[in-house]
Amino acid sequence: MKSFLRPYLLFSLLLGFILYALYSQFGPRFVHPFTLYTFGFFFLLTLLTYWVIAKLVQSDAQNFMVAYMGSMVARLLLSLTLVLVYLFTGGRHEGSGRWAFLGSFFLLYFLFAGFEVWSVLSNLRPFSKPGENPR
Repeated sequence: MKSFLRPYLLFSLLLGFILYALYSQFGPRFVHPFTLYTFGFFFLLTLLTYWVIAKLVQSDAQNFMVAYMGSMVARLLLSLTLVLVYLFTGGRHEGSGRWAFLGSFFLLYFLFAGFEVWSVLSNLRPFSKPGENPR
């Protein structure tokens, strides 16, 4: 967990600083006001899915693919729920604000999912079969 947590916190701090700088420079025209909440949602969601994966793999290393694919499905369904809640609670009547929200949502979704994929790929060596290690 330590090998994931430090880079993840650095990534999140950098991304949060960039969002804050964009919002302070351009305001709500460019960065939707709900972007901070979306950032927090993805921050917690990524921590939660990584924790679930770590617990399932800790109990049995053969559960890795099931845990990873399950976390991807959970991420997708919870993210879809967030977008639907936004749209059905008045977001579809915002005009250009709707596109700013959807743009920031998908940008954050792919950045956090990409970080999770990168962290999983960089830590796959312990899960490789004996004898396949190129060392």
